[in-house]
Amino acid sequence: MARKKEKNLNDLFLDTLKDIYYAENKILKALPKMAKAAQATELQNAFKKHLGETQGQVKRLTQIFKELGVSAKGKKCPAIDGILMEGDEIAKDYKNSPALDAGLLAAAQAVEHYEISRYGTLKTWARKLGMQNAVALLEETLSQEKATDKTLSGIAEGLVNDHARMAA
Repeated sequence: MARKKEKNLNDLFLDTLKDIYYAENKILKALPKMAKAAQATELQNAFKKHLGETQGQVKRLTQIFKELGVSAKGKKCPAIDGILMEGDEIAKDYKNSPALDAGLLAAAQAVEHYEISRYGTLKTWARKLGMQNAVALLEETLSQEKATDKTLSGIAEGLVNDHARMAA
């Protein structure tokens, strides 16, 4: 009986890369719905801007797969599915409510924090594995995700949370 190959950091990197590839493709479908549901123009614009960035992020992930000699394909990610499902529930449950944008923002930041965690980990592993080009590509995406999170925080603190509170 053949022994099962022991998994290593390369395997873990590839599995996690597939995970975030799946997640980014799900996010591509969710962002237009979130932009449409948002009430504040500033929040709508932030979602639309991030949609364009996410398209670039998927291209960078595809480039990493290509460099690894592996076809770009996702691996089902229950974590992102759950986070996005929560966002859908908020959009439905708070439709036309003054708290809608605050809820959408919270859901979007949960997505960003998930992505920041994944990209930070992938970048660290890529560095350990000597994948310098992957490190640079992952760093570019990580920087965008952190900037988006900062933008969303600014919108929440400067506009959306006060609007939700005032209506209470």
